[in-house]
Amino acid sequence: MTPVILSIDCGTQSMRTLLFSGDGALLDSEQVEYAPYYSEHPGWAEQDPELLWNSLVAGCRTLLKRCPDLMAAVKGVGITTQRATMINVDEKGTPLRPAITWLDQRKATPVFTPPFPIGPILSAVGVGSILTKVQQEGKGNWIRQNQPEIWKKTHKYLQVSGFLNHRLTGRFADASASQIGHIPFNYKKSCWASRFDPSSLLFPMEREKLPEVVPPGEVLGHITKEAAAATGLAQGLPVIACGSDKGCETLGMGVLSEETASLSFGTTATVQISSRRYFEPLRFMPAYPAPVPGHWNPEIEIFRGYWMITWFKNEFAHKEVARAEVKGIAPEAEMDRLLEKAPPGAMGLMVQPYWGPGLEHPNAKGAMIGFGDVHKKEHVYKAVIEGLGYALLEGLERLEKKTKIPVGRLAVSGGASRSDQICQISADIFNRPLVRGKTTETSGLGAAIVTAVGLGLHPDFQAAIGAMVHYDTTFEPSPDRAALYRKMYQRVYKRIYPRLDPIYKEIREITGYPE
Repeated sequence: MTPVILSIDCGTQSMRTLLFSGDGALLDSEQVEYAPYYSEHPGWAEQDPELLWNSLVAGCRTLLKRCPDLMAAVKGVGITTQRATMINVDEKGTPLRPAITWLDQRKATPVFTPPFPIGPILSAVGVGSILTKVQQEGKGNWIRQNQPEIWKKTHKYLQVSGFLNHRLTGRFADASASQIGHIPFNYKKSCWASRFDPSSLLFPMEREKLPEVVPPGEVLGHITKEAAAATGLAQGLPVIACGSDKGCETLGMGVLSEETASLSFGTTATVQISSRRYFEPLRFMPAYPAPVPGHWNPEIEIFRGYWMITWFKNEFAHKEVARAEVKGIAPEAEMDRLLEKAPPGAMGLMVQPYWGPGLEHPNAKGAMIGFGDVHKKEHVYKAVIEGLGYALLEGLERLEKKTKIPVGRLAVSGGASRSDQICQISADIFNRPLVRGKTTETSGLGAAIVTAVGLGLHPDFQAAIGAMVHYDTTFEPSPDRAALYRKMYQRVYKRIYPRLDPIYKEIREITGYPE
């Protein structure tokens, strides 16, 4: 049998174990769903790390039972996971506390104050508040301040990928392209930051508490006897260093240059490119190391972007969900009918899809404007999807401004990309052709590409992309719809946040409504 690659994709809401062939075909897969987090206090979002490991084991065991021949043909394993979800473990790799997920909103006390006269200068130009906010987001900072006994016992502070890699190999090692979060990492050099690097000042951590980082495509360990007994994988199988879920999505869509942009329609929506140049797309927002050595993935993200579809589905689409269940189809497919009913522009209804503040929008909250008695459920849903499209277009324009290279084509992935209507709306808003992959398991495919190169199944990444990435649909923009969206974007959407920014401040001051 031809070689098989096992990709493990640990997302916010599920664990996917995926079997790919060397030509990128998805041979079989298993998805184990779980709640994205639990919250003991308002704003907290924590997860049991053992749930993630047990879900990986369950997925492998299900595949072993269903397709033993394919599992026996696995030649290597690659892991890609959600970003910025951190786990404290002891010397044996046992979690010391629940993982703090990327959705968590607790705030640490800033640990670094720029000295005089630098501090006042930074504050005067609006940078001081950004430095404060970035430090507050550091969950390692919070643990050190509020649970010092946990930090003292911590042997390693790991990404989810590092935790799972250790469970499989026994080594505290992780891919350099997975180190994305509030940690002392030098993204330009793809290594841990030096003592006086800015990230070390903002997120101070003992170097010995951080894992070894391995370049993508290199072997970081082998399946141990214990992991083999738990998962059914063969002892000694190589585990290849891969990268984060968003980076692997971009690779899985065949994006390896600045001329094509990857749109991720996931829990967090992103627009991302692949570049041989390092540059910051926003102030204090690094370009992350790509799963391809010598490349970076500058991105703009919309926090909780297409999670808004889940919100809409839970709050307003009970009938559509019930009909989809009867038909045996995905709820999003049934919800496409709502998008078909509403015209482009949603009869003047517009959504600003900020469910939380960002570096460039520190006071942002969501907004929906233009309501009238003509608006129904379908108009609200259409406005949500269009608003996300406008936000991603704004992000793409920021990237193009940095690179000075126009993006001529879009490649889309993520759960919402299964909707033809959402893909077409996006093509119209961006006024560019948009391609969708043959598989929706794009993060897993990206990890499989890295693993295939690491195993020597393909000589390099370009060859691996050519052999393993396949598209099924191209969505061409409609000139009429694109013209309408351009007017709505330029004349309305881009003016919403500047106008509402002072009002958002007033809301917080009057009600105490938190970020």
